[in-house]
Amino acid sequence: MREDTIGTPPPPLADASDELSGRLPRNGLKGRALVLYGRVLDAIVSALVVVMLLTLMGALAGLVLDFVSAGSAFSGALSSHTLVHGVVDGIDRELVIDVLSVFVLIELFRTFTDYLEYHRVRLRVLAEVGIAFILREVFIGLYDHSMEWSVILALAALLAVLVTARIAAVRFQPTGAGRE
Repeated sequence: MREDTIGTPPPPLADASDELSGRLPRNGLKGRALVLYGRVLDAIVSALVVVMLLTLMGALAGLVLDFVSAGSAFSGALSSHTLVHGVVDGIDRELVIDVLSVFVLIELFRTFTDYLEYHRVRLRVLAEVGIAFILREVFIGLYDHSMEWSVILALAALLAVLVTARIAAVRFQPTGAGRE
């Protein structure tokens, strides 16, 4: 043995459990860089969760304000004996869009919190966000009577693909993934 290595412990080795779980050893420059990268990424996602929470609260406040203005517009239309049907259609359209938009925001918020919990974006959650967004667009288009049949058919096909992806993601989870 060389004299400069006597009494110094050997560097820690990555054990088999680290290799099997996909974790990299934490020693060395590469390991420290990956740890730093993970911490920075967690900080960015945490900041995005705060921004999404503020956005969700703002959307909810906007929804409440829309309900209040809808109520006052409806009562004003009733008291002045104007054509109530047109007022109700205009109010309904905005409320439907706002409620569906809040649901899409909730799904996006779940994606960010899911990443913080599992440190990966799961296919099931992404499929659910896509499904919510497509259903929002279909509902709005059908409610407005402004959607062509070819667009409805294309969105239905995309919806079928996303539902199939979600079912496959639930059915064939990676080994070691926590079941809900």
